[in-house]
Amino acid sequence: MNNLILAPDSFKGTLEAVEVCRILAQAARKTWPECRVLSLPVADGGEGTVDCFLRALDAGRITLPVTGPFYGETVSASYALSGDTAILETASTAGLPRVEGRENPAAATTYGLGELIRDALGRGCTRIVLGLGGSCTNDCGVGLARALGTVFYDRSGNLFVPRGDTLEEISRYDCSEARRLLAGVELTAMCDIDNPLYGPRGAARVFAPQKGAGPELVTLLDRNLQAMAETIRQVSGLEVQKIHGAGAAGGLGAGVAAFLGGSLRPGIDLVLELTGFDRLLPGTDLVITGEGRVDSQSLDGKVVSGVAKRARAAGVPVLVLAGSVGDDLDLGRARAMGVTAVCSINRAAVDFSVSRHQAGENLAFAAENLMNLLRSLGR
Repeated sequence: MNNLILAPDSFKGTLEAVEVCRILAQAARKTWPECRVLSLPVADGGEGTVDCFLRALDAGRITLPVTGPFYGETVSASYALSGDTAILETASTAGLPRVEGRENPAAATTYGLGELIRDALGRGCTRIVLGLGGSCTNDCGVGLARALGTVFYDRSGNLFVPRGDTLEEISRYDCSEARRLLAGVELTAMCDIDNPLYGPRGAARVFAPQKGAGPELVTLLDRNLQAMAETIRQVSGLEVQKIHGAGAAGGLGAGVAAFLGGSLRPGIDLVLELTGFDRLLPGTDLVITGEGRVDSQSLDGKVVSGVAKRARAAGVPVLVLAGSVGDDLDLGRARAMGVTAVCSINRAAVDFSVSRHQAGENLAFAAENLMNLLRSLGR
């Protein structure tokens, strides 16, 4: 083994992608002392996205105080800055860990995220990459839009501050200031889901229960998102319900498109483009990727599928390591996509509540074991 690329996602709830890379690199160098190991910890838009870009792009970290998940709160949040490109994540200002024990998607706001974008624009950024994963919000991005100058009017024609539970009170909005600020700026949101804004698969009905919403609140939030979609259609003619991923991050996907004129793309594709993954593949003997759980969804625009497709095009085998492997994973489909093998790192059949505390040592054991096998086969 002469050249190895490590491109894992985080093992959610256990190991960050950077730590996964460290453990794998240590095992690789123990097995093949002369091997060139390139670590590219990746993420698809959720928590940890900024840290991955900081390492992969050798970017700088910008930290500042901004509005937290609720109006009136201030938190310290960071984004990555590389040249004229800023990479931000919704989770930094409005992530679920920020509201643990006090979840309330009706009141949570994306305003702080807009403050981060405004700061990046002030530093001359002409490309903004926004990760949408891990939010505690359901405000359709109105907070983000307000931070960038968009104004909202209620049914009486008065200015007001909308939240997730008052979106249906918006009669019209004016986002001309936000569009002025973003003139000449490419804004792209990293989105790894295709849920619509509202309805049975919409932001509220699918994700709001995970953010603390009970049945009655879910119904209210869904109705508000539907009303917001109609208001957007009346103001701009844009039918956000038809946009794949509009329901991401509590409707933030729709807000990025409607208020800021941004576009939505699969997060892993954008990450691999920015890190120059394709240019690194020629001459590589093996790519190791993985995530906490590999299942059928992993093959639909997630990290594993994105890495495998590009490696396959370059003729490079891909080994996937995972905390667990779902019963619904179709190995035939995975192989057709470019995955050579999928292996679970767990050494015993124990519940996640137990195995999560052993993830590091389990990963190290599995990695060294598999690499010794490859060495014995002359790889």
